[in-house]
Amino acid sequence: MKASELAALSLKDLRSLRERVDAAIAEREVQDRADVKAKLADIAAKAGFSVGELFGPGRSGKRVAAAIKYRNPKDPSQTWTGRGRKPTWIVAAGGDVERFCV
Repeated sequence: MKASELAALSLKDLRSLRERVDAAIAEREVQDRADVKAKLADIAAKAGFSVGELFGPGRSGKRVAAAIKYRNPKDPSQTWTGRGRKPTWIVAAGGDVERFCV
């Protein structure tokens, strides 16, 4: 489309055109991504591998809980992974975390 053709369009028509272009771009991105995945899977299969073997299993989106590193001996239900702020029970005990190692 030429610039002169765009200049002749009304504001409503320009917005409509933009919506159609945005939709076409989104559709093309999905299609291109699927095409690349298929090509990679084909190349991997021809070489005797799976895509998972080459790139790993992928991200499941789930986080793994951090291991507990510290536990309050007076109340074993109070634990800390060592991440984030020190719990009040460690601060109240003087802040020496080594005493609470699991």
